[in-house]
Amino acid sequence: MRGRVTAGLALLRTTGLGALVLLLWNPTTSRFAPGAGAAPPLVLLDASLSMAGHGGRWREALDTARALVGRGGGGVIWRFGSQVRAYDSLPPGDGATRLAPALAAAAGRDGPVAVVTDGAISDVADVPSDLLARARVIVLPRPAFFDAFVSDIAGPRRIGQGDTVRLKVSYGTAGIRESLKDSLTVARDGRRGATLVVRLQGRPLVSRRIELPDSGIVATDLTIPASRLPTGWVAVSAGLEGVGDEESRDDARWFVLEVSPQPSVVLLAAPPDWDSRFLARTLADVARVPVRTLVQSGPDGTGWRDAAGLTPVSAADVARAVAGARLVVRVGDPAVLDRFPSPVKGAVLTWSTQRGQDGDWYVQPPEPSPLAGTLAGVAWDSLPPAAAVSDVARPPAGDSSAVVALTARLARRGAARPVIVLSPGGGARRATVAASGLFRWAFRGGASAEAYRAVVAALADWLLEGGAGKGERFAPVANAVPNGTPVAWRWSGSGLPRDGVVTLTAGGTSRTDTLRFDATGRAELSLPPGGYAYRAPGGAERGVVAVETYSDEWRPAAAVVRAQPGGVAGRLASTALRDRWWLFVVAIAAFATEWAWRRRQGLP
Repeated sequence: MRGRVTAGLALLRTTGLGALVLLLWNPTTSRFAPGAGAAPPLVLLDASLSMAGHGGRWREALDTARALVGRGGGGVIWRFGSQVRAYDSLPPGDGATRLAPALAAAAGRDGPVAVVTDGAISDVADVPSDLLARARVIVLPRPAFFDAFVSDIAGPRRIGQGDTVRLKVSYGTAGIRESLKDSLTVARDGRRGATLVVRLQGRPLVSRRIELPDSGIVATDLTIPASRLPTGWVAVSAGLEGVGDEESRDDARWFVLEVSPQPSVVLLAAPPDWDSRFLARTLADVARVPVRTLVQSGPDGTGWRDAAGLTPVSAADVARAVAGARLVVRVGDPAVLDRFPSPVKGAVLTWSTQRGQDGDWYVQPPEPSPLAGTLAGVAWDSLPPAAAVSDVARPPAGDSSAVVALTARLARRGAARPVIVLSPGGGARRATVAASGLFRWAFRGGASAEAYRAVVAALADWLLEGGAGKGERFAPVANAVPNGTPVAWRWSGSGLPRDGVVTLTAGGTSRTDTLRFDATGRAELSLPPGGYAYRAPGGAERGVVAVETYSDEWRPAAAVVRAQPGGVAGRLASTALRDRWWLFVVAIAAFATEWAWRRRQGLP
């Protein structure tokens, strides 16, 4: 006689199915796991330059960090500043104080976390509040002091020997002046007198009497005739003298520029627009030659001005500049620009931004041309469309040497219209660009900006035929950087970035380093303060880089974090249900017991 299903069998089946459902669902549970008493402490030690500045307490901070980890206790010290590094006892050298990356790295460790700093954190807005609340913070603030500084120098990076260098120098003061009042001239409006001097290798070039503000930053313009500068790469310094402040390492900054015998590129913009503005800036960067930009200020094609200072330029001067240039770039309305005859030996780039057909013109992948190899890595489908395309780029009838380098389609449909045409015949190279609105590529940034740079660089290299900058595989992003900041390099050669060797010479001493470029074409090299002439063995790379004694860290700054004891050391631990072995045992035992019971009762 067959048995029947009992309540015990149903309970076993329900238990097994319930355990199986929970294992398939796999919920997680979280609990706060306090750090074990034996977990070694972690100390984040502020190693920014401010710890070694005026009134800095680096030795005290170092002793405090060592005391927190204890002798033989297994504690760990990390240095933080611009980056997070392992501990060493070298003096501070980072040009920034960023705490957020250090706390984020410390979040993955058990045990207590302590921060030893002077409180002047530059990224306090980015620090997670929960991570900061967990850490014990020890603040060793610097005492208040008065400081006058030069914060920035702006000007052209490349000029011709007949040009005038216009530098915009920003300077200011910080802190409270008390004991040094008698060493400065106090003006009627409460400002203090000083002298701003521009020097070349210690020789003064220009000076101006200025008045320091009570606080904040102001700017003034200084002009220097390029005839007073030697040809080639030049490093000048602009500094404050006669201020008597308590921190002298930020009283001066360096500015590096290149002086050429004559402007290699003259850019005519008629009328000036966004295309000409972005083109002039990018052309000076990628071609690495001085670019003189002349813009039309009158509605009838007259009234030209130099874009550097908006000084009036006569039509005769414009004609002379065009005649002596190696490359003439004409941007705007060709009907206005045709009034100036093209140079006999120089190259000409005509960039038409007027009288085109409006629409969304998407540039197609390059045609076979001298520019195809340089532009091969551009993702054309991801670029913004051009605003308009005109007919000026169509190859002239009978010119068999003209080559179409780029084309564009309206809304990605219809016949392709030439956008860039190259004409190498006649002894002087000519190139025509018929698209307006390509500045959108540079304005967007990222890969689009690199595509714009690649197009401009390819055109400049082809037109200049081995001019300055031709063949350079890499170049510094900025020729002068503050103290504690690595010199950044950008890959500008064709193909994928490759490691490069560079030799730097300063004061008769040379050193050789390897630039290791990442996938984005960027490399960094940390150098001590000084001026360095760099070159690449076997390459065309030449120039000057400077690491200043200046740093924002030298200025007095208020502490933006407060001392605190910190929270309980520990972290939130999560455990999935499948990690609990006993639930598998329950499911197997329930199904096995049910099966044995059913067999004993004769049930299927």
